Amino acid sequence: MKNKLKFLEREKKYFLNTYNRIPLEITHGEGVYLYTSDGKKYLDFFTGLGVNALGHSHSKIIKAVKDQNEKFSHLSNYYITNIQIEFAELLLKYSGMEKIFLTNSGTEAVEATLKLLRKKYGPDKKIFSLTNSFHGRTYGALSLTAREKYRKSFKPLLPGIHQLNFNNLDDLRQNIDETTAAIFLEFIQGEGGINLLSQEYINLLKDFRENYSFAVVADEIQSGIGRTGKGFAFEHFKITPDIIISAKAIGGGLPLGALLTSGDYADVFIPGDHGTTFGGNPVACAAGKVVLNEVFENDLLSSVVKLGEYLIQELNKFKELYPDKIKVIRGKGFMIGIEIFGAGKDVVDQMRERNILINSTNENILKLLPPLITTKTEINIFLKTFEKVIKDFQL
Repeated sequence: MKNKLKFLEREKKYFLNTYNRIPLEITHGEGVYLYTSDGKKYLDFFTGLGVNALGHSHSKIIKAVKDQNEKFSHLSNYYITNIQIEFAELLLKYSGMEKIFLTNSGTEAVEATLKLLRKKYGPDKKIFSLTNSFHGRTYGALSLTAREKYRKSFKPLLPGIHQLNFNNLDDLRQNIDETTAAIFLEFIQGEGGINLLSQEYINLLKDFRENYSFAVVADEIQSGIGRTGKGFAFEHFKITPDIIISAKAIGGGLPLGALLTSGDYADVFIPGDHGTTFGGNPVACAAGKVVLNEVFENDLLSSVVKLGEYLIQELNKFKELYPDKIKVIRGKGFMIGIEIFGAGKDVVDQMRERNILINSTNENILKLLPPLITTKTEINIFLKTFEKVIKDFQL
């Protein structure tokens, strides 16, 4: 414990106070496990908030990063490299989009999207997001992020951005019209608590898009790249978006994000409208190419579907056994929320004490984001431990 305290004391000495750090000193990772300085091994169902889709120390990612670093690690976006083109071709192929802009992160891809929309539609048309949404922390992304705890200390935010009530058909009818430029959607909300849009809501939205020609923007930062058992979460909802925002998993653990557009939005920007120094870094693209090949070519999606259904099925059995402790199970694939009666942090802490790492969001929702390479054996380890914790959990 003394070593842990020293580690945290050093962090507080040097870093701005922006994170509630988890009291673990990670030394390395392998597959679905993380290892700490005190010799402990942790099953990682946190995965760096969905970034480590292929787990830790994946041999193909290590080789791709090493090979690219030996050529060059950075040039400039004044030059184009083969690895960027190869990565872009794959991501466009699997997303169904036509053009791409590469960034360092999801929030930067959101900012680029806002600029693109403002240029296409002008300053007067409205941009919408949904209540309880999370799109990032930079000013434009924060203006879309509806959760008040993130917004309250930083107002005024960008004008012309408004929130619609999640899954509320009447609110959609009352606000969407010819003055609408775009609506940003998390088809499955991550930070907001693994909330799924209804097909009825999407059907109405499709009708309005046909009438008013606004952009449907799919925020797939956390839910994309196989996380839900499909390439992107929107594929569960019988709709094709106009713009897709992707990040987290696509870089194989390195900083990488993307704005992907359909043809209607492919020619909005001209040289000088937008740019980035590090976006589309060649080393990150090399790692990202491995991720896309593994997820889409090596049958990982069918494994995520099958094992995700098994995990949700078993969790629902716990819900029946402990109805006073588990309220509802939500999610798709390996993006699962367990809404409990009580503080999620307490369960997270107890799971960590038993060497399993999970996350909690929105106060009382446990968020599971296992690596896409997780097997049934590891899911059963999680289930066995979780049942012990939830059985003894004191509300």
